[in-house]
Amino acid sequence: MKSLSIKKIEASAVEVSAVPALLDEAGIGFHPIACVNWPEYPYQPEVKFRVAHTGKEILLHYQVVEASVRAVATHDDGKVWEDACVEFFLSPEGNDFYYNFECNCAGKLLLHGGPAGGERPGASEEILKSVKRWASLGTEPFEERIGECAWEVALVIPASAIFRHKITDLNGQTMRGNFYKCGDLLQTPHFLSWSPIELPQPKFHCPEFFGGLKFE
Repeated sequence: MKSLSIKKIEASAVEVSAVPALLDEAGIGFHPIACVNWPEYPYQPEVKFRVAHTGKEILLHYQVVEASVRAVATHDDGKVWEDACVEFFLSPEGNDFYYNFECNCAGKLLLHGGPAGGERPGASEEILKSVKRWASLGTEPFEERIGECAWEVALVIPASAIFRHKITDLNGQTMRGNFYKCGDLLQTPHFLSWSPIELPQPKFHCPEFFGGLKFE
């Protein structure tokens, strides 16, 4: 099982567009999302992420280079996984209760929380809006664009967005999670993960394969 130590940085009222520069300044390095878990989907775009926290918020930054991009979802809680999409799944208790933060390349967000195979309600509009997002391609939806494209997404996730738990302080927390890249309806579908998944078919909703996350 992979593990990741998430560094704490001193910052308050973080502006999401400043997250890349803030992580640069703090010396936060990138990690690849490079596990091709299913041979029938061999395409491997270049994807990496980096993550830090402030005690109250998780700061997340993705960089992607891929052969085409798509952002058809017009609103939050839409089918963002069908677009060029990056994802962060988080289990606060290290069990099968987890949250899926899924964000397409135009910053549209999907967020549900609950146990695997059980009731997993979506976040309220208020909670979705509390997750700040910056997208290098802008926020307007668009049909698929063929041709190599580099894009970035940054998120500022408040602890309150872990909405079925009452987490007020991330300091010292031990959790589990995984980081993904997908594009179900792109010209070349793909399903990459940070921590490897040993299942016969593509599936990201599998907390048994999450890696360890330690918040400093």
